[in-house]
Amino acid sequence: MQRLTAKRTVHNVSLSLSRRCISSCTSQTATAAPVDEFLGKLPPFGYTPPPYTGPSADAIINTRKEFLSPSNSMFCLYKNPLNIVDGKMQYLFDESGRRYLDAFAGIAVVNCGHCHPGVIEPVIKQMKRLQHPTVMYLNHAIAEFSEALASKLPGDLKVVFFTNSGTEANELALMMAKLYTGCQDIVSIRNGYHGNAPGTMGATAHSTWKFNNVVQTGTHHALNPDPYRGVFGSDGEKYARDVQDLIQYGTSGHIAGFICETIQGVGGIVELAPGYQSAAYDIVKKAGGLFIADEVQSGFARTGDFWGFEAHNVVPDIVTMAKGIGNGFPLGAVVTTPEIAGVLTRRCYFNTFGGNAVAATAGLAVLDVIEKDKLQENASMVGSYLKGRLSQLKEKHEIIGDVRGRGLMLGVELVSDRKLKTPATAETLHIMNQMKELGVLVGKGGHFGNVFRITPPLCFTKEDADYLVETMDYSMSRM
Repeated sequence: MQRLTAKRTVHNVSLSLSRRCISSCTSQTATAAPVDEFLGKLPPFGYTPPPYTGPSADAIINTRKEFLSPSNSMFCLYKNPLNIVDGKMQYLFDESGRRYLDAFAGIAVVNCGHCHPGVIEPVIKQMKRLQHPTVMYLNHAIAEFSEALASKLPGDLKVVFFTNSGTEANELALMMAKLYTGCQDIVSIRNGYHGNAPGTMGATAHSTWKFNNVVQTGTHHALNPDPYRGVFGSDGEKYARDVQDLIQYGTSGHIAGFICETIQGVGGIVELAPGYQSAAYDIVKKAGGLFIADEVQSGFARTGDFWGFEAHNVVPDIVTMAKGIGNGFPLGAVVTTPEIAGVLTRRCYFNTFGGNAVAATAGLAVLDVIEKDKLQENASMVGSYLKGRLSQLKEKHEIIGDVRGRGLMLGVELVSDRKLKTPATAETLHIMNQMKELGVLVGKGGHFGNVFRITPPLCFTKEDADYLVETMDYSMSRM
């Protein structure tokens, strides 16, 4: 009860400060000179969008309020929501034609870049020929994509099931683990996010995304191996002992599986402590469980490796993926071994739209672009450069408590007190709004909404990174 009261107090104070910060941000950006000065530094780009003739932002807002789910209407990142009407590679354009540097990529989705011709042209060609034949007929698209996707995974991970989203993929993975092992218990990590259906909501350990009247039984949430806020710092093996304790004292000693993100996305770009995954893997396997790697946000070259788990010396039993797999096309997948995949033959499993001809064409095109454009190498190089520049910024600004992540999946956590690590929620909103005025779009995450999520398209350049850091520096200097 005390924690709940404290949380509400922090929330109310943050809301009050947020209103003051947003008001301050509006008054500061009313002066055109600083904004114009920064916009002049925006890296040159050889594309001008055609004039926009659609409805205004205000008209869209009113329509959303009247006809769209209230839960969707809540999700606007800024006080004055952007009406984004055009995109090209790492840039977005609003209704006036103004260009923004996109450092969020539709929540780590548009890995290849907005409207990349290598993705959209094959998709358009396929749509003109055949959109949806159903997998009950033969078609080359799903066969070619499944073969190409399986080639990107190690060991015996070569059987692919296609879905339409990350939630669907994780739901299927959890069901397969339970069917294969004959057990019901799942272990996941606190602060993790895995989806918004009943099973994945149970595995999610983040109260913001959990409804209290949805039955979520059989899931055990282990300590989050968070090097910045966790009780054991960067000692991954100590955190892994909690997995052992949960299995020993909270289950029969046997579990269905363990699911985790290599880098927690929604939770605030939290890297797992070194040594954790390999130690947890051994514990899970001894308990008869399957190891499920949730690569929905970290997959498809975003971290500088093709898969996030590659940095931890483990080979999962099941890998789930979505987001970057289709560069904005609704697509997800589960990849596992032939033995585990066999459990779905006990009954009839079918997904109407999973891997349809257009979706599979988009997925295959993404793999081709990642290879041809060397996006994995670019994510590693530019990501390391950007992380270094953000770490330098941390030395200048006390408000930056932590800089973390790998490749182009980076987080900057803001705190009002470095020693106490007090979340600077309102200040985060203020800086985000200021950066938007200067032409840079970033996301935010973490339980308190005090972490910048920097997940740009993988075609991001060092010049883009410099501009992002300069706008963040400028915005923080005027707090």
